[in-house]
This record gives sequence, structure tokens and C-alpha cells, in this order.
Amino acid sequence: MPSSHSPVAGASPPPRTSAPPPPGAAKDPTPPVKPAAARTSRPTAARTRPRLRVPRGVRRASGPVGLLLIWYLAAATGVLPETVLASPVDVVRRGADLIGTGELPRAIAASGRRAAIGFLIGAAVALTLSLTAGLFRLGEDVIDASMGMFRAIPWVGLIPLFIVWFGIDETPKIALVALGVTYPLYFNIYGGIRSADAQLIEAGRMVGLGRIGLIRYVILPSALPGALVGLRYALSTAWLALVFAEQVNADAGIGYLMSNAQQYFQTDVIVLCLAVYAVLGLLCDFAVRLLSRRLLDWRASFDGEGA
Repeated sequence: MPSSHSPVAGASPPPRTSAPPPPGAAKDPTPPVKPAAARTSRPTAARTRPRLRVPRGVRRASGPVGLLLIWYLAAATGVLPETVLASPVDVVRRGADLIGTGELPRAIAASGRRAAIGFLIGAAVALTLSLTAGLFRLGEDVIDASMGMFRAIPWVGLIPLFIVWFGIDETPKIALVALGVTYPLYFNIYGGIRSADAQLIEAGRMVGLGRIGLIRYVILPSALPGALVGLRYALSTAWLALVFAEQVNADAGIGYLMSNAQQYFQTDVIVLCLAVYAVLGLLCDFAVRLLSRRLLDWRASFDGEGA
């Protein structure tokens, strides 16, 4: 006999209703899925095309090449008269002539010798003074204030005094280059030493490093980035000082060529000499960049954003 609770044959089952959620329960954040027919098609985002990356060497050369092009066009169209500034074609021709006669190589050799001797003297003086002032308080009290005072004196204005002291031979020219090199090297090395992290110094003392060990393994490596920046400034200043030094009673060198060209209004020779100074300074700066990459490969640095 069928049970009273059994469903009646042929009767439809009651509709199933979901039980209401208990009070305080969180609602399901997932929205209900619509049927495929009810979905609206949305336009897909366009695929980003890969950007054409120009090599950094090409981008670096774009500025000088653009200036040369503007200079050539201005000279070729007559906007820039030859009496004001020679065209780059004339400068290249005069450079080829001077190279053929050997006059330009001899001038570069004479100027390079003066710059090298003056740089070595100035670097030795700057290194000695910066280490003394940076590592010792007594050295700072005696040296740093004096260097700050002498720095305010324009070193180009010391040329007459150097002529009185050293005569008109090679010595005043080398002394002017050495003086121009000393200041940027001194202040950058001194600043690098004094900017060493105090926590690193304390950590070095905790592991048992003495004064010499702290200087060798902590302080000097911390000062190396500043020293390399000072080296870049010092090399550029050496060539800048040489421009002024070789204007004073020089019988050889790039400045000597410029002085003779000034007397005869040879703007092509003047521009050529300035270009030689610029190329020599650029080569020195490139050498320091390579040295920095090799010596500072342990140091993570910011290389700029973007491509």
C-alpha cells in the first residue's frame, strides 16, 4: 500500500525555490552569466604595433649632424657669409691641407704634451689635498677653506701673474692647465669621501676593519663615482685652459695656429682648431666613460627611462 507521503502519480513536482541567504551573509560578487545569444559583441582593442627603436648611437649623432647640415645650408645659400664663418667644406679642405703639410699633427702633439703634463701635475696636487682634507679633520680645517677661497679667483686672470713668475716659456702654460684641473678634481673627490655612508663605516668597524681597512674597502670605493665625475670635468677644463694658455706667446700648438689665423682673418683655420679641441675633449670624455663602466660595474645606477 503506498505511503501517504509518496507523490501522487501524474502530479507535477513543485517548483524548486532557492533558500534566501541568511542575514549578514555576503552576496556573491560574480554576476550571472548571460546566455551566448544575449552577449553583445564588443570591438577588440587594436593590437599595438612594435615601435621602431633607433639605436642610441644614431640618436646621439643626430644633434651634431643636424647642426652641420644647418651650417652647410646657411653657407651654401649665402645666409652665412664666408667673412663671418667659413663653410664646413672649406674647413675640411683646410684641414686636409694642414694634415698634408704636417702642420696640424705637430700642433696637436705640442698641445697634447702640454695638456698631459699639466693634467698630471694638477691631478697629483688635487688627489693629495682632497685625501688630506677628506680623511682628517685637521686637513679639512686647513685646506678646504683655502681651496674655496682660491676657487673664487678666475684662474684665467692669473695668466699675467704666471708670466711674471715663470716667464713666457712653456711653464706658465702648463701651470695654467694644472690649476684648471686641480679644482674640479679636488672638490669632487673631497665630496665623495665625505658622502660615504655612515652605516657602512659602522658596519666595517663591527666586522673588525681598522682605519686603513675602512679607507681602503669602504671610504675610497664610496668616493670613486665622485672622483670619476671630477675626472671628466678636469679633462674638459684642461683643454679649455689650454685654449687660453696657448694664446700667450706660443710658437707651436693648436692655439698658435688660431693666433696666426686671427691675424689674417682665416675663419676656416679658427673653426678647424676649435673642432680639433672639441674632438680631443670628446675622446677624453669617452675614455672616462669606458673607465667608469669598468670600475663601477658593481654599482647599480639609474640609466634613464624609455627606449
